[in-house]
Amino acid sequence: MPVDGWPPDQGADAPLLLSASHPFPPDARRIGVAVSGGGDSMALLHLLHRAAPHRGFSLSAVTVDHRLRPEAAAEAHAVARFCAGLGVPHETLVWDHGAIQGNVMDEARRARISLISAWARAKGIGHVALGHTADDRAEGFLMGLGRASGLDGLTGLRPFWREAGVWWGRPLLLHGRQELRAYLTRHGIGWIDDPTNEDDRFARIRARRALAALAPLGITIDRLATTIDALTEARRALEAATKAAAARMDCAAGALRIGQQDLADLPREIRRRLLTAAIRWMGGADYPPREAKVAHLLEALDEGRDATLGGVRFRSRKGGVSITREPRAACGPVAIGQVWDHRWQVEGPDLPGAHVAALGAEGLRQVADWRQSGLARDVLAVTPAIWQGKRLIAAPSCEKTGQWRATCCPSFVTFILSD
Repeated sequence: MPVDGWPPDQGADAPLLLSASHPFPPDARRIGVAVSGGGDSMALLHLLHRAAPHRGFSLSAVTVDHRLRPEAAAEAHAVARFCAGLGVPHETLVWDHGAIQGNVMDEARRARISLISAWARAKGIGHVALGHTADDRAEGFLMGLGRASGLDGLTGLRPFWREAGVWWGRPLLLHGRQELRAYLTRHGIGWIDDPTNEDDRFARIRARRALAALAPLGITIDRLATTIDALTEARRALEAATKAAAARMDCAAGALRIGQQDLADLPREIRRRLLTAAIRWMGGADYPPREAKVAHLLEALDEGRDATLGGVRFRSRKGGVSITREPRAACGPVAIGQVWDHRWQVEGPDLPGAHVAALGAEGLRQVADWRQSGLARDVLAVTPAIWQGKRLIAAPSCEKTGQWRATCCPSFVTFILSD
């Protein structure tokens, strides 16, 4: 039914118009939409264009040319022409890459997030809409089964989350691909069929065909959506318990500590979630480590042994477990103003020739009174410091200075909530 008088009709478009426009908060004044030219994203673009004047936001569109297919540039031009006809500002971003190592689709996804988030931040756009559908949810569920994924892998497509300084939304997760194509047909809008949608080399395409084969058993997109919703509720309960456990941890200078008995008293699944969240928060990984490796980590901590996983070091000391960044895994130097080592933001004066890098052993040698901070050497060594060449300018985590400030953004608890 209409909300605040929108949409103004009760026709076939009404459910889609409601879904497209309402996941975003009322104060979202600038919204971006990622458009590939395929049916899902073209429908989302048109729906948001119709909703924008009624819901009070401006709309901009962006297309990423991954340079993986020769047709991609022409497809981006087609999207640009359509946007011009609507009066929607559009920009094409190009992924300049050499030889791609590893999983091409995963690398393309990472590049897409990086390019679009940088575009959005530069334009003052706080929210970006993606055109994933109920079909994508169902296909992701089957792919998760094939990988023997846990609960998170089976409920993977989040409707709303924050990443790289931008809020991302998937407004159409309750609607199917065919419903969106019917919408486009009603409005005389064409779309581009990506030839990779017929390529069995990709797991998603194999999952799509498996769904068609499973339909006679009653395993349909709608039925899977009901299952995914139930699993999502279970996951939220576990996330709440994990948040409560995280709130009991000490956090100082980007390091975490929890009492050994406090950790042992947690249910195994909460311990697993807590430690994998710590690994992802410190190491910046998009995905948690493999379950077998996490099991080995839990076993080591149960036995009071030290361990390292995902660029994060776990040490059992004085009745507690300390969790710190592994020094050799910390990122290299970045310019002042850039995020360092995935989570650190350093603020201070504009200093020509300065950069941010790990404090390290050399930096500690240049800070005579670092012990007065009350923090351990291995904690401080992996905090950010400001350098000019080999000269240490400031070490915000162990020096009291009004000029420089270093903070982890997001905090660990916030990371768990937004993950």
